[in-house]
Amino acid sequence: MALREVLKYPDPALKVKAASVGEVDAEVRALIADLVETMYREEGLGLAATQVGVARRVIVLDVPDKAIGKDAEVRSVSEIKAERAIEQLKGEGDQAGHARYLLKLVNPEIISAEGEVVFEEGCLSLPGIVADVKRHARILLKALDEEGRPVEIKAGGLMAIALQHEVDHLDGVVFIDRVSRLKRSLLIRKYRRFMASEDEDQ
Repeated sequence: MALREVLKYPDPALKVKAASVGEVDAEVRALIADLVETMYREEGLGLAATQVGVARRVIVLDVPDKAIGKDAEVRSVSEIKAERAIEQLKGEGDQAGHARYLLKLVNPEIISAEGEVVFEEGCLSLPGIVADVKRHARILLKALDEEGRPVEIKAGGLMAIALQHEVDHLDGVVFIDRVSRLKRSLLIRKYRRFMASEDEDQ
């Protein structure tokens, strides 16, 4: 496993549509392992291969199981992170001390969706800003797992939102592309100020 650099907006690689994976081989599994390690280091709920500059259709997510069901409550990201921290303190995570629900998906494709929900989203590639984004409330997704076996996932709640967010990344779409032009302009200005302040602190 190796840590990867998470690309920051407006890196052009974030706008590239990722290519499908032909075979889930050792190289793809190594990429998945790197994505998982990087996601946990950055304290994210999900990460797409395009966010580390690899234009292949691979995503990883770790969303607590309370947030997955069809009728799951949509909670804030801060609540989810707090829950993950409590799990680590109680020793309820995996051997690495992470939360218990980890998905590693290759060639994910949303095949049906219904309902609408608005949720405040953020992104590791756009630190310092959040925005309300309209998503489908429930989705059905098909993909391959890290062994190349087909899987099908029915998701609601935060899991459905996170899956849509990461699949968007594979299509070169970031969450600010899903808000109005005016809102996007305001968010970009705020983001640039945040990044400038980060540079000054280094």
